[in-house]
This record gives sequence, structure tokens and C-alpha cells, in this order.
Amino acid sequence: MTTDVTKPGAVARPTMLKRIRNSDVWWSFTHSKSAMIAALVLAILVLAAVFAPLIAPQNPYDAAQLDMWKAELPPIWEPTGEWPYLLGTDTQGRDMLSAILYGTRISIFIGLGSVALSLLIGMTAGLCAGFFGGFADNLLMRFGDITLSIPTILIAILVSTVARQLLPDNLREIGAAAVLVLAISLSAWVQYARTVRAQTIVERNKEYVQAARLLKVPPRRILAYHILPNTLTPVLVAATLNFGMAILTEATLSFLGIGMPPDQPSLGTLIRIGNQFLFSGSWWIVLFPVIQLCLLVVVVNILGDWLRDVLNPKLR
Repeated sequence: MTTDVTKPGAVARPTMLKRIRNSDVWWSFTHSKSAMIAALVLAILVLAAVFAPLIAPQNPYDAAQLDMWKAELPPIWEPTGEWPYLLGTDTQGRDMLSAILYGTRISIFIGLGSVALSLLIGMTAGLCAGFFGGFADNLLMRFGDITLSIPTILIAILVSTVARQLLPDNLREIGAAAVLVLAISLSAWVQYARTVRAQTIVERNKEYVQAARLLKVPPRRILAYHILPNTLTPVLVAATLNFGMAILTEATLSFLGIGMPPDQPSLGTLIRIGNQFLFSGSWWIVLFPVIQLCLLVVVVNILGDWLRDVLNPKLR
């Protein structure tokens, strides 16, 4: 026989789901039509990309499934369109819908990877610069100033080119996505570093940090458990907005021919390939990847703008 050990006047703690539903962020989300529509569209795009092998009519990365006799077929609603090529085919007989789904998956992966790596670099640099100050602060921030003085796309091109030359020939195509993640991250970390540094300078002079220092708490523990949680709100907003920029940067590099290879096309690679045949009448090869890229970036930016407005205390 079990007994209830709950005290008579005790109040049960709400579950995490209930706390989320009672939060201001959830209330704002459910009362913002643009945020809800953007979240729904983004969820559809992400799920379609993740489950591309189950949805796509073919694997566009498998050369054995490509049929050159079906090259440059128009969309299905055109008189010469064929099933199951709903959006037509490209010059290699690759189904455009399949290529877009797989390309979206690569673009999202590179965007998430570059944001995560730039967050790691920027937050580490910002915490060290703001907490220790002095020489470390001057060194990291001057290096950040030099980085900001060079256009982002030029840094990405330089890093991508150098990294590809350092890799063996048999690993260049395999490591193309990792090279893009590194190139985009090294050009985007400064914004996070400056944001975290400013927040750290404010937090390090507060009483709870001073008390932790008097108790001989190690600096890494103070940074990780006391200061870092108080810097996450502006960083989260910046990361959401920069996710869309990372996808655009990857598309730009791929469009310039230094991104993903043609046999593993991202959205930028598909746009570059389709642009060569734009004036030959095969408009669908470039139009549908452009629409997918624009739609993905727009919904991410809408969610980023909404999140910035919600988490900004000055707008409440």
C-alpha cells in the first residue's frame, strides 16, 4: 500500500509544456499570424527536405537513376511534360523536384552548421574578451575589426579556396559541405562576439559574479554557469536572423562555382546550372530553385524579426 507524501498545502509544479503555453513568447506567437504562417511554411520545407528520400521520385545524386533521354523536360502542366517529373528535368535528366528537396537539405545543413560554429567561436571570444579585458580584449576585438573590414563574401571565398587546396583531390568533393561551413563561420563570428562581450562587461560587475569570485569559483565555471545564460537572448535573435544569411552566402558561393559540386547540388548550385540555360527556353531549371531559396530565407527572416520584437524588453 502506497501513501501520498505530498504535503496538504503544496502546489504541484507545472510541467514544461504548461510553462511554455503560459509564457509570453507562446502568447505572442499564437497572436501573430505572420509568425504562425512562417513557422508552418518553415516546418513543411524542413520536413520535406529531411524526408526527401521518401518523397522525391528519384535520388538526384545517384547517376544510375538519371536518364539523358529525359533531359530538359518541362513541368507536368506543359504539353510535353511527363509523369512523374512534376517540375520538369534539368540538362542531365535530373528531376527538378527531387533536386530541390535534396538541395534544400544541404542548404539547411550548411546554414545550421555555420551558425553553430560561428556561435561557438563568437561566444567564446566574446566571453573571454568581456570577462578578462585588457590584452585579451584588445587582441580579440582588433582581430574582429579586421574581419569586419573585409566583405563577408570575400572572406568566405578566400577560406573556401585555401581549404580546398589543402585537401587531397579525393576529399575535395566529399568535404565540400564542411569547407563551406568553415568559410561562412569565419566570416560571421564577429557579431556574436561583440554582442556577448557587451553583455559580459555588464554582468561581470554585478554582485553575484563578485560573490562567486570571492568564493574562489573558477573563471570557466563563472562564465559557463553564471554569465553565459544571461547573454543568450540577444544571441538567439542574431542566430535566427543569421541563419537566413548563411543560406544566402552558401547559395552565393555555390553560384560562383566554389560551393557544392554539380553531382551534389545545393540550391545555389542548381541556380548556377539553370542560369546557363535561362535564355534557351528552359526557364524551369532556374526558376523553381530560386523560388525555394527565396521562400526559405523569407520565412526564416520573418521568424527572426518576430523573435527580436518579442525578446526586446523595450518594445513591451
